[in-house]
Amino acid sequence: MCIGIPMRVVATDDMIAECEGRNGRQRLDNMLVGPVPPGTWLLAFQGRALRVMSEDEAAQTLAALEALDAAIHGGETSFDAYFADLVGREPQLPEHLK
Repeated sequence: MCIGIPMRVVATDDMIAECEGRNGRQRLDNMLVGPVPPGTWLLAFQGRALRVMSEDEAAQTLAALEALDAAIHGGETSFDAYFADLVGREPQLPEHLK
C-alpha cells in the first residue's frame, strides 16, 4: 500500500523543501507544487511533494494515520477520537456516484 504523509515546510531552497512530519525531517522535491513558504503543509510521497494541503486536511490525515497505527499495533479499540469529523454525520456520496 502506498500512503502519502502530511509534512510541514520549515525551510525552502529553490525547488527543495525541508519538512517535518510524524517520522522526522525530510527534504522534499517540490517541483510538482512549485515554491512554497515555510508553514505550508504538503502531501509527501517517496521524497516528493505531491500537492499542497490545508492545515485541517493535514490534521485529519495525520489522525487517520494514527488510527491505522493503533489498529496495527493492537492499541485503541474506539476510533471515534481519530475520526471526530466523521462521527455523528451521514456518509455522503460524491456527485458522480449519485
